Amino acid sequence: MLDIKLIRDKADFVRARLATRGAGDESKIDELLRFDEQRRRALGEVEVLKSNRNRVSKEIGALMGQKKLTEAEAKKSETRELGDKISALEKQVAEAEVARDSLMLQLPNLPHESVPLGKTAEDNPIVRMHGEKASHSFKPKSHIELCESLKLVDFARATKLSGSGFLLYTNWGARLERALISFLLDLHITQHDYTEVSPPLMVGEQCLVGVGQFPKFKDQYYGVAEGDDAKNLGKLYLIPTAETPVANIHREEILAEKQLPIRYCAYTPCFRGEAGAAGVGTRGMIRVHQFDKVELIKIVKPENGFDELEKMVGNAEKVLQLLGLHYRVITLCTGDMGFGSAKTYDIEVWAPGQGSYLEVSSCSNCEDFQSRRMNLRFKTEAGENKFPHILNGSGTALARLFVALIETHQQADGSVMIPAPLQPYLKTDRITA
Repeated sequence: MLDIKLIRDKADFVRARLATRGAGDESKIDELLRFDEQRRRALGEVEVLKSNRNRVSKEIGALMGQKKLTEAEAKKSETRELGDKISALEKQVAEAEVARDSLMLQLPNLPHESVPLGKTAEDNPIVRMHGEKASHSFKPKSHIELCESLKLVDFARATKLSGSGFLLYTNWGARLERALISFLLDLHITQHDYTEVSPPLMVGEQCLVGVGQFPKFKDQYYGVAEGDDAKNLGKLYLIPTAETPVANIHREEILAEKQLPIRYCAYTPCFRGEAGAAGVGTRGMIRVHQFDKVELIKIVKPENGFDELEKMVGNAEKVLQLLGLHYRVITLCTGDMGFGSAKTYDIEVWAPGQGSYLEVSSCSNCEDFQSRRMNLRFKTEAGENKFPHILNGSGTALARLFVALIETHQQADGSVMIPAPLQPYLKTDRITA
């Protein structure tokens, strides 16, 4: 959520930054300010009327003491009229506040000044590239062919179980997926100073509002009902990413400054309702409704937010470097950024069988946008309450990492070589048919 004081004091600046996103959200500012002014004006009138009521109440006491009962009764009638006016104005205050806050929740974050201007992914500049594309002396197979020939994933039976957009890992495929998860967690815990947590896979609506996924994207998530009790549908939602519960761990708390920075990592399955929508889904593992991910979350002091973002990107890059994968880092332009982000880097890994890059990590600094929505603050040593910056990043996402790994390290005989860091987890250096 944006700072209402910033919107009041620098409305033109806010409009201009929102306009760079190209979604038309700047048009909401005038209406928002109108509701805000209605609320503040009515609130001011309430305070005046309450002051008058207090004064009249004191006068009633004095008149009663003087036995001036008729005049006292008239004053009592006046206090009742004042009370009615106060009630009516307080209702106006509440209605204006609800309308204003509803608009506030619909506004995306302001892009940081360092974010390049652009409209679509075509305008995202490449920051750097690592390594060279894998060179094969044969035509590389796609991950679908490899998964079927090595029996890593059973696509047909997954569809039988759950419909399109789901995966059934089998034998070495299941073991490779588990090995990747363990490798990612161990790397970030032992080398990158994150604390592992294992959060719930279902959360309340307030957590999705807190990170900015609700209300704008509510139609893209899986609501959960207990049995056939439809009235409970929507009390809990399957998480779209571990960011949702983990970033909310300290919601509605005031942390001590010395507690920062906080760095969490978590493995969870992720559930995305939009992945297999008509015209979006593709056969294989690129877009699925359920996938695994190791997520990185940081809660830091504002002055350290963007330095910590660079470090987070480096943490995610290390994964790909250790696994011998070619990748590139791009900065998302203003028109391609996520709703809650102030600045985002995407890391895209090369998948030879696809002949394309696949996004496996997205690292963002949301500044104080999320902490305001979840009312998370920290108290400085000087005693001032401030909103921290909250960062999130994939460290990294599967199944696309799985795809890139088997397509990159496939051999002419149809086997897949296992990178050295994964061999202790799998107890083998090669997967064969």
